[in-house]
Amino acid sequence: METREFNEQEQNRREAVEKMREMGIEPYPAQLYDVNVTSSQIKENYDPEKQNFSDISIAGRIMGRRIMGAASFIELQDSEGRIQVYIKRDEICPGEDKSMYNTVFKKLLDIGDIIGIKGYAFITQTGQLSIHAKELTVLSKSLRVLPIVKEKEGETFDAFSDPELRYRMRYVDLIVNPKVKDVFIKRSKIISTMREYFAEHGILEVETPILQSIPGGATARPFITHHNALDIPLYLRIANELYLKRLIVGGFPGVYEFAKDFRNEGMDKTHNPEFTCMEIYVAYKDYIWMMDFVEKLLERIAIAINGKTLLTIAGNEIDFKGPYRRLPMLDAIKEYAGVDVTGMGEEQLREVCKQLHIEVDNTMGVGKLIDAIFGEYCEHHLIQPTFITDYPWETSPLTKKHRNNPELTERFELFVNGKELANAYSELNDPIDQLYRFKEQLKLKDKGDDEAMFIDMDFVRALEYGMPPTSGLGMGIDRLTMFMTDSSSIQDVLFFPQMKPEKSSKKEESAEKAE
Repeated sequence: METREFNEQEQNRREAVEKMREMGIEPYPAQLYDVNVTSSQIKENYDPEKQNFSDISIAGRIMGRRIMGAASFIELQDSEGRIQVYIKRDEICPGEDKSMYNTVFKKLLDIGDIIGIKGYAFITQTGQLSIHAKELTVLSKSLRVLPIVKEKEGETFDAFSDPELRYRMRYVDLIVNPKVKDVFIKRSKIISTMREYFAEHGILEVETPILQSIPGGATARPFITHHNALDIPLYLRIANELYLKRLIVGGFPGVYEFAKDFRNEGMDKTHNPEFTCMEIYVAYKDYIWMMDFVEKLLERIAIAINGKTLLTIAGNEIDFKGPYRRLPMLDAIKEYAGVDVTGMGEEQLREVCKQLHIEVDNTMGVGKLIDAIFGEYCEHHLIQPTFITDYPWETSPLTKKHRNNPELTERFELFVNGKELANAYSELNDPIDQLYRFKEQLKLKDKGDDEAMFIDMDFVRALEYGMPPTSGLGMGIDRLTMFMTDSSSIQDVLFFPQMKPEKSSKKEESAEKAE
């Protein structure tokens, strides 16, 4: 661990730890501290006429204080908010020994320290709900100085707002920017709402391997590791699709998983190399059924999180109430790019891309060329929830061919506010066709496409035992949370996003402000 010099305040705090111990007070006690109430419960339910909350035991972090001789006020922050605490020397030190107040509280405790308070609720002469402390217990001494946000004449100073610092030191971010917690509470509610919805449909939550011998289920570049005992390369999964479909083969009527997936690709405001994806597979269904299923799911999530289906995302009013528009991909290109690419081959598509000023390379086949046109000319128009359907088979190697057009597949992607949110298929269950599609992916890999799929012969073998008609869906939980909380960056909805290595401690030190 990097050694560093302590600044004056850090050194003072370390000395305070030793002074407490010399006084017989352990700054990091091991015993249980029984909390029986939160700040929000007091604020929401206190009734001065009933004089309830007469036996409070609460714990939290000191976030402000005013010392006035033998009496003081502190601002205590617990997991649910802040509340004022009134501390009177003779109340917490009823005997002749006043050192707990005169030395520990006034001189050795600092903003950021965690304490326990026992007492009762009351209203001060100025009309502020407070806790009258009868007992104070030191629970954890903070050795670093918190950035303290100051407000003066409507302006905010010293806010902990630098994105890199906030993401790198999320623990500080959560302390000094309480609204950040709301995003993650909503994220948890999104996941629990999905679980409730799936359980109502009799769909089972399962777990599948993260370390895989073949990185299947998506077109993406994997992370590679090595298993020492077996002396074989392994991959961090890029998707869990093929394992979940094996379970459908095995007889489960419906399965889903909230999976940590890993893709060794770029990072930006909408991509992190480690992300959470929910994948669900339901037997005897198709992609049309899945569209109806998704509409009802998202409507329910929006109401659970925000109380209504109409949300604001990046300034746009988005309504998650179904039904959503269903637009075939080739029709979208015709509508927004003004060109009909139906039936075109690779050379024709390259010429179209040239005319539309879209950069392409030699690794791109028919499917990727069509996808490039769609991405450049169509996606940003799809503000309201829209199902883009019927993708080229070249970009959908795990998808059943369209029942009316074998050049297309029964696939949809859901777009919201110009971004993809979900991807779903009528799953390919023909093992002969599946093997052919895998081999076509190998041809793309030979052309230099490092995102093309590997051949998973065990999955082909599973299909040879027979998989019922199945519909599958993948939905990014990080992006869904971004939409539901109107967050502009994926880093805002991940507790600990991937960061570049920290070069020095200078930025960290700049975050620490004097009390």
